[in-house]
Amino acid sequence: MNTEDFKLTLNNWGQQKVPFLFIVDFELQRPLAWPLSEVKNSEVLFDINGFTNAPSFASNRFNQDFSFKVDRYPVPTKEYQKKFEQVSHHLNRGDSFLTNLTIKTKIETNRTLKELFYLSQARFKLWFNDQFLVFSPEIFIQIKDQKIFSFPMKGTIDASVPNAKGKILADQKELAEHITIVDLIRNDLSAVASLVQVTRFRYVEEVRTHQKDLLQVSSEIQGDLPPDYLSRLGDILIALLPAGSVSGAPKKKTLEIIRKAEGEERGYYTGVFGYFDGRNLDAGVMIRYIEQTEQGLFFRSGGGTTTQSKMETEYQEAIDKIYAPIY
Repeated sequence: MNTEDFKLTLNNWGQQKVPFLFIVDFELQRPLAWPLSEVKNSEVLFDINGFTNAPSFASNRFNQDFSFKVDRYPVPTKEYQKKFEQVSHHLNRGDSFLTNLTIKTKIETNRTLKELFYLSQARFKLWFNDQFLVFSPEIFIQIKDQKIFSFPMKGTIDASVPNAKGKILADQKELAEHITIVDLIRNDLSAVASLVQVTRFRYVEEVRTHQKDLLQVSSEIQGDLPPDYLSRLGDILIALLPAGSVSGAPKKKTLEIIRKAEGEERGYYTGVFGYFDGRNLDAGVMIRYIEQTEQGLFFRSGGGTTTQSKMETEYQEAIDKIYAPIY
């Protein structure tokens, strides 16, 4: 399915109030969509804020002796530094105000991707045909009663750090980064909605993992959709993609910088997935992502980079985000 077919299909299903599931890759090259009645749980498992097609599963037997290793295969600091310096060059020239830089890290676990799906706890979970697994805390958009909501997430700190909440909220680099993303998302929503406003700014949530707990900072932005919004669901999604929190600003130029610095396509990593129930739509950003390759399992992670960023700090943030939300 190409992007145009995807848009028209979702517009049509929305107008007819046909429930559906969709997945869109970061590059907008391989979007997928199914009527919910045709989603096969042998190929796709999802759990979106508690709405799921996953059958009951005795997951407790997989909790014992759970292993999730990343220490053996960290991305070399020099490799990350090269990417970071490329991004910093463009930031210092003013080509971008914020660039989301990501890496891929080889991991080892004694559980399959499907087992990890059942074991993990997250707002948005997706297992796709044993090709990749997502357990994301980040909402992309929600559409309810002719209103659209977005919750950009930007800012992460180890919850065990003394006064972690105070430190992350007082960090001027994190504040500047968050403001940039909020402005970007507000502008994005203004292309599809009216009366766009920030209704909550920089609230903190805790994410539990198998090894440490993290604090993450989000904001809430909302706007009013036109009366015929159900017949525009495909147009709305494509207009907002890729997600600003995992790309940067200005979006078009920053995407060029990302492609050069990262050196490969992201594919479905940092894309979005979600479902429409016939009235409302709920979608998440595909972060916290493990993919199966011929070389084994790789965890993809990253963070926002600005002119105030320090290479060592950004590298550590990308490593801190390699976790399984299992507890």
